[in-house]
Amino acid sequence: MNSHSHPSHVRASTTVRAPTHPHDGGTGSDGGPVRVLVVDDEPDLTEILSGVLSGEGWRVLTAADGASAVTAARIFRPHAVVLDRMLPDMDGLRVLRQLRGDLEHVCVLFLTARDGVEDRIAGITAGGDDYVTKPFSLEELLARLRGLLRRAGVAREAGAADTDRLVVGDLVMDEGAREVTRGGDPVELTRTEFELLRLLMHNPRRVLSKAQILDHVWSYDFGGRAHVVELYISYLRKKLDMGRSTMIHTVRGVGYILKPGP
Repeated sequence: MNSHSHPSHVRASTTVRAPTHPHDGGTGSDGGPVRVLVVDDEPDLTEILSGVLSGEGWRVLTAADGASAVTAARIFRPHAVVLDRMLPDMDGLRVLRQLRGDLEHVCVLFLTARDGVEDRIAGITAGGDDYVTKPFSLEELLARLRGLLRRAGVAREAGAADTDRLVVGDLVMDEGAREVTRGGDPVELTRTEFELLRLLMHNPRRVLSKAQILDHVWSYDFGGRAHVVELYISYLRKKLDMGRSTMIHTVRGVGYILKPGP
C-alpha cells in the first residue's frame, strides 16, 4: 500500500472551506498541514467532525473501528487522534496502547459517553491527553484540540489575525468577535442562529442534512426534531437575505446548502 492509499473502513475527508478564503489552522512540525485521525463508528458524527476539522485547514482521516484506526495511523502519521472509547471491535484504551507503540508523541483526545471519575482516570493513565464527554460542543472540542497541539509544539500558528474570519461571497463572520456582516452591513444573530450559520459557513457549497445540523447546533443527542432546523433556517434567511439574493438553499429531501449569491 502506498502512502496515498487508505485501508478499508477508512475515509479521507475533503476540504470544505471555500478555496478563495482558506482557514490556515497552522502547520505541523514537518511543515505540512496538521493531520488528525477521527475514530468513531457513528458515520454522521465522523462526517460532521471531518468537515469542521477540515475547515481549520487540517487534513482529516476517519476510521470506523479500532483495527482500521491502527492501520490508518501507521500510514497517515497523524499529529492528533480523536478517539471514541467504545468501538465495535475493541476498547478505545486498547487502540490507544497500540497507537502509542508506533506514534509515541501523538496527541489523543477521547470521546466518551462515560463521565465517571474512574473512566476519566483510566483514559488519562493509559496515555490519553484529554477527553470530552458526549454530548459535547464542537467549539469545545476544537479548543481542546488546538490546546493539545499547541502544547505539544505541533501546530505553528500562521496568519493568526485571519484565523477567526469566515467568508462566503459577501457574507463575513468573525468567530472570535462573534460578529456577522453581509455586504458590509451588520447582521444581529442570537446564539443559536450564530452557531447554525457558523456550521453552514464552515461547509460552503456542501449539503448538510437536518440530522447533521441537529447534531452540531443542538448537541449530539438532540433526538431528531427536524422542525426546529426548519424554523431557525427561516430566521436566518430573513436576516441574511433582506433585499439581497438568497444564500441558504433547500435541497428537497436532503437538507440545506449555503452558496454565495449571484
